[in-house]
Amino acid sequence: MNKIGLIDAVAAKAEVSKALAGKVIDAALEAAVEAVKNGESVQLVGYLALAPVQKPARKAKNPRTGAVVEVPAKKVVKAKLGAKFAL
Repeated sequence: MNKIGLIDAVAAKAEVSKALAGKVIDAALEAAVEAVKNGESVQLVGYLALAPVQKPARKAKNPRTGAVVEVPAKKVVKAKLGAKFAL
C-alpha cells in the first residue's frame, strides 16, 4: 500500500473526504518527524514506537580497497513495531 492507498483506506474507514484524510495523515507524519528531530520519542501504543538514537563513531573496512575508514557518529531513528503488527 502506498500513500494514496492509505489515504483512500483512512477516508473510507473514517467516512471523511479523501482531501481531509490526506491532510490529517500529512499532519500526523510531520508532527512525528518533528518530534523525533527534536530528540523526543513517538509512541503509538500497540502500533509503532520511534526513538532517536546516537550511534557512536566507528571504524569500518572499505570492501573494494580493504582500507580502514572512520565512520563519524550520527543520529538515527530506531523503529519498533507493536503487537498489532504481528502476522
